[in-house]
Amino acid sequence: MPITDAPTGRPPEPAALVAIPGTGSDADHVTRAFGPAARSLGVDLIALEPTASLIAGHVAGLERAAAEHGRILVGGVSIGAAIAVDWALRAGGAGCAGVFAALPAWSGAADAALAAASARATADALEADGLEATIAAMAAGSPDWLAAELSRSWRRLYPALVGQLREAASYTAPTLGRIATLEVPLAIVAADDDPIHPLAVARAWRDAAPRAALVEVTLEGWGREPALLGDSCAAAYRGLRGS
Repeated sequence: MPITDAPTGRPPEPAALVAIPGTGSDADHVTRAFGPAARSLGVDLIALEPTASLIAGHVAGLERAAAEHGRILVGGVSIGAAIAVDWALRAGGAGCAGVFAALPAWSGAADAALAAASARATADALEADGLEATIAAMAAGSPDWLAAELSRSWRRLYPALVGQLREAASYTAPTLGRIATLEVPLAIVAADDDPIHPLAVARAWRDAAPRAALVEVTLEGWGREPALLGDSCAAAYRGLRGS
């Protein structure tokens, strides 16, 4: 039986927002991306750190947070968004209050996803060329802000980064059919100029979920202000709660 607030009969308000980084990123980034949003909502932020076993480590972090805080908000970037949705589908409305999905990359199998191909290629390069050469090649083709962010996190996560990238590239995200059964609000943010995280995927997630909203931003805007991801999700979540 779902836990409810006795005076109102409604599920209790969430006490925390648990944020999952994208592949190759870390707790430092999702703290900057989601911390201001958590503060605006009056909840604690729990930023998960990647472990050698990427998916299992994040799921364990979600379970620990739920055991400590009860009903929680869950969110993440890229694969973090997919893991958050998958957990919310299993937890239902009794355990989860809503999902903040930033830059979703694919639905279902990762076979044709550009983000998965990029993760595999980066893992191959790390094994063949080493960390610094791979960072230099990435930086040569990336905006300065993204190059700086990934250079920092890749150096921090390496050498476990190689296995994390390969695990992410084989991850089966929730299908649109499963997303259609989501019991809680789904707040999505995506960039219309991001080929790795196609806007079409975000729109498909929005259209599939029973209660969802999508905020469209730009990579340039995200680069100037990391909190744009979390703030956009929080705004969409407030709108969904009021609808």
